[in-house]
Amino acid sequence: MMRAPSTVTLAFFALLCASVQGFGVVPAGESRTQVALSDAPPAVSDASEVADVAIPTNLPSEKGIDYVPLATMLATGQLAEADQFTRDALIELSGAKDKGRNFVYFTDVKRIPGTDLATIERLWSEFSGGKFGYSVQKRKYRQSKGDFEAFCRKIGWTTKEGEVERKKRWFGASEFIYDVKKAPEGHLPLTSALRGTSLIKNILAHPVFDDEEWKKQP
Repeated sequence: MMRAPSTVTLAFFALLCASVQGFGVVPAGESRTQVALSDAPPAVSDASEVADVAIPTNLPSEKGIDYVPLATMLATGQLAEADQFTRDALIELSGAKDKGRNFVYFTDVKRIPGTDLATIERLWSEFSGGKFGYSVQKRKYRQSKGDFEAFCRKIGWTTKEGEVERKKRWFGASEFIYDVKKAPEGHLPLTSALRGTSLIKNILAHPVFDDEEWKKQP
């Protein structure tokens, strides 16, 4: 059953950033991939029906980040907002924010604490019934045998205009699906690959996803 957003939830939404998030850079030897995950995600989304799970409050963070807003957004089906919160959190966790950057380099990923990434992953997993999260994307990437284009198709990041296949856009009227029931497995959270695929590849290769310890409740 879908829950209506609480007054607490609405207050949290007012705190969200609208800055450019989630870019990687293209390392030597890697071609630039034409992925139209732009730098202007939607600020709000229609409430999506999500798993009926109580909002947890014991949400560990090595960096002192309060994840109750993320849990609240996911619990009330505000998936675009939760997606943005996740990118903002990665900027802070990776140390990019301290360096005056509002985007994450692929080389920053190793500094993201496993504790925080596990907290984020548990929330995405719990409120999507195991449908969304980086661990799901990692499984889909492996199923695609490391083929990034096949991976994008598998998780619904591509669309067709006539006979031409292209990556979906999230600027203007977003083409992504902020709905648990309608979106393919692994569709969220989004990671921009406009500057190459190294950022998302390094996130999926983070040691926290080497096993299923992240699933354990604190």
